[in-house]
Amino acid sequence: MPDRHRPHRRTAAETAPEGPPVEAEAEVERLRAELEAAQAEASEHLSTLQRTAADFANYRRRTAEDRERELGLAGESLLLKLLLIADDFDRAMEAMPEEFRGVSWIEGVGLLDRKLRALLESEGVTPIESVGKPFDPREHEAVLTIPDSGKPDGEVVAEMQRGYRVRDRVLRPSMVAVAGSGAAAGDSTSEVN
Repeated sequence: MPDRHRPHRRTAAETAPEGPPVEAEAEVERLRAELEAAQAEASEHLSTLQRTAADFANYRRRTAEDRERELGLAGESLLLKLLLIADDFDRAMEAMPEEFRGVSWIEGVGLLDRKLRALLESEGVTPIESVGKPFDPREHEAVLTIPDSGKPDGEVVAEMQRGYRVRDRVLRPSMVAVAGSGAAAGDSTSEVN
């Protein structure tokens, strides 16, 4: 039985004010602000990381393209040197006297020519067809204009040096003579030496 003469002691729960303490609310707000700042910083770092990754991927792609281009240029330089040898074979075969046809060592020279042509073809090098085609400054180099040839103006009537393509690009343009009435394809009427 409770003692009526003694004052009743109140517990902490009975003396606490209603709702959370003011200090706790301030602490929660401070922690929320810190969380938002940390999330913003993390988002900024993620964005920076993504940009850096994209920059690096672009750098790798560009360097790979540059390396391929440089290798291609080195290959093209070698192919151009081989074309000079192919030109020499062309001239030798055209200048061969008729009495030498069928001689075994001449046939050996012809075999070497065919092997060189097969090598060039395996590297994607193909001759440019010129004679009878319209003059195209991307594929032809006009060195002579032939007036009154009986052909339409701007048509290639003769090829002085064969041109070649490597895959889809012109490796060396054909040196050609063009039909014209004087200044076809922007060229003069006299031969260029």
